[in-house]
Amino acid sequence: MKFARRHREPAEVNLTPLIDVVFLLLIFFMVSTTFETREALELTLPASESGAPVSASPVTVVVTRGGDYRLDGRTFTATEMLRQALSERAGVAREQGLVVEADGQASHAAVVGALDQAAALGIQRVRIATRAPSEPLNQAETP
Repeated sequence: MKFARRHREPAEVNLTPLIDVVFLLLIFFMVSTTFETREALELTLPASESGAPVSASPVTVVVTRGGDYRLDGRTFTATEMLRQALSERAGVAREQGLVVEADGQASHAAVVGALDQAAALGIQRVRIATRAPSEPLNQAETP
């Protein structure tokens, strides 16, 4: 005796909803992730008893141990070059201030050169980054 078989359609797995969920998760993690834009430098900031923590300024000039200047990831060897680069960000620096991060072993003349260029561009709110005396020096920062 022959029984009539019902025709079954092959089982399919619809991947469209799975792909949508994966893309949504990817977008969520991309938007919620914070990216650190600062580059790691070997700076030994000087200690300060009266220093107060402040929010980070968008304009930061770094004075290295060798007397070079860094601004926005670019390195400058002369104060005139720093002035040209700083003039591009002078409007923001006048509004929100300028932070000078100088290595503890940097020459006084290099720090004064950065401050002089800021003053020439009319930047009046200048802060100098320091570390608390109780903060230990990083092993990479020891002279």
